[in-house]
Amino acid sequence: MGRIQQLSKHIINQIAAGEVIERPFSVVKELVENSIDAGATKISIEISNECRNIRIADNGSGIHPDDIILAFSKHATSKIEKTEDLYNIRTLGFRGEALSSIISIAKLTCITRTKDFEVGTKVTCENSEVHKTETGCAIGTIMDVKDLFYNLPVRLKFLKNPKTEFAYISELVTSIALVNTNIAFELKNNEKTVLKTNGLGSLPEVIKNLYSKTLFEKLRPVEGIDNLAGFKIEGYASTPDFTRSSKKDYHIFVNSRTVKCPIFLKAIDTAYKNMIPSGKYPFVILNLQLPPDDLDINVHPTKKEVKYKNPNQVFNFIRASVDNALSNIVRINTAKPKEPTPDDYQTDIAVNSDIQNLLFAKQEEFIREQEQEIKPEIEKSIHPNFIKPVEKFKEPEPKITHKFIAQPTIVGIDAVKAAMDENIIGQYRKTYILIEKEEGLEIVDQHIADERYIYETLKNQKEPASQLLFISDIIELSPTEAALIKDNLNKFAKFGYGIEFLNDTDIMFKKVPQLLSKIPPKDIIKDILENLEGDLDNLEEKILITTSCKAAVKANTPLNLFQMQEIIKRWRGCKHPYTCPHGRPITKTIPHNEIAAFFMRNK
Repeated sequence: MGRIQQLSKHIINQIAAGEVIERPFSVVKELVENSIDAGATKISIEISNECRNIRIADNGSGIHPDDIILAFSKHATSKIEKTEDLYNIRTLGFRGEALSSIISIAKLTCITRTKDFEVGTKVTCENSEVHKTETGCAIGTIMDVKDLFYNLPVRLKFLKNPKTEFAYISELVTSIALVNTNIAFELKNNEKTVLKTNGLGSLPEVIKNLYSKTLFEKLRPVEGIDNLAGFKIEGYASTPDFTRSSKKDYHIFVNSRTVKCPIFLKAIDTAYKNMIPSGKYPFVILNLQLPPDDLDINVHPTKKEVKYKNPNQVFNFIRASVDNALSNIVRINTAKPKEPTPDDYQTDIAVNSDIQNLLFAKQEEFIREQEQEIKPEIEKSIHPNFIKPVEKFKEPEPKITHKFIAQPTIVGIDAVKAAMDENIIGQYRKTYILIEKEEGLEIVDQHIADERYIYETLKNQKEPASQLLFISDIIELSPTEAALIKDNLNKFAKFGYGIEFLNDTDIMFKKVPQLLSKIPPKDIIKDILENLEGDLDNLEEKILITTSCKAAVKANTPLNLFQMQEIIKRWRGCKHPYTCPHGRPITKTIPHNEIAAFFMRNK
């Protein structure tokens, strides 16, 4: 081993640069965040030379000429002054490492001017050396980075192909633009504009601009407020029938900072549980606002990781906010938006109850008119619930722990009218219910819609409705299956099952959920055990899902008009009407213009 010696400043910067500047993406991130911290309303990003040349121009506050040399020094920053500031960070940058790291691995020219000076300052940096001159320029800052990694051939060799590297940059700028809607962004690749936003402060417009109007129509607004904790969350989440094959479109932010946060991701996944198929993921754009002293972002040099003071509280707040946005809640718009008050939640509940009561009155009137005509068919109904009287909707008393404001799904009297006037055309292949809607032809899978209603009904029941069985087959189980059921009798009882052990492996049903009274117990237990497939996690949920599936009206079952009305009515009232508990989509609407276009009637 050689003698110990002090490393040069340049080598130290190159080593440190490996933590901050991993690839061209990192340079763009650090410089764009500096522009945002400088109060810029316009930011232009130009990429060329296989992503090794990066030019960032902004109209922010600029850098004071007396500070410009210091700005490129190690651990020099205008954003914190004392230790306490690390626990009250309100800017994207604060470590003072980015610029010194960049100039150790690239050639950089900076041109900047503040509003207090008639002329600007130009600095050229290479091999960590900085030279300063005066120049004419507009207010703001231009960072022109050339030949990234020119003096680190090993790092250069490990870069991916230019298309992949630019894809990382494009995804980054897209994400930053989504949370900074008041900033106009422009991204160019080899002089070709790839991305552009107007900076007018409208997230819906940014989404439509960066993605499409069609995608935006599949999003639900997410708005949650907890005034006591100082939490707020805003953004959009896709309906469960619109999914992606990866978590690539999880755009999550904490205090407007792009982060990778397992707690945030888990909260989203939990909210969508049993609503989307396995291996599919939603499209979300969510910005969580917390008091700065409630989180620590000084965990990693890239500032992507965060730690929360109260992680469980944060998890529950995010999950509840997303779940609320996905619920099928009818709201009425007020004339002017107002600041939320403690009484707002109570008001929404009252409005919802009034609408439900009005719907119920209309439904009762319809039943009375049709009763004599279709009574014989009702009695022969394939669904046990069809012969029961319609129960009046009762809204549960809310327990207010957080304040949530949900955007309206249907507005005012139109909501009532839409719910009452289901123009059912008929059945297709004895499996799908066809409904004529204002926007197109809606196709509803009768089994999945009914399954969703039964699932939510059973899940919300405090005391399950059961049917006593005077005669029940004796069911023989394997020792493993018998042990599983014996250890979880209370979970089966929660949903209305009464199971008696005759010996170590033989059981019989004393009662079953009322919805399953016509289904052989052997089939019920067989399906529950098959659904587990060796996975004992969430047994209670799997019992519930299997029960709902078995009780729901089956595909290839002819239905009369009243039965179809009942299925649609109950499904419309579900909290999560988009997918069944297995994650399969329930409904598909074909727009009128698509049908007309096929028949060449759109001219």
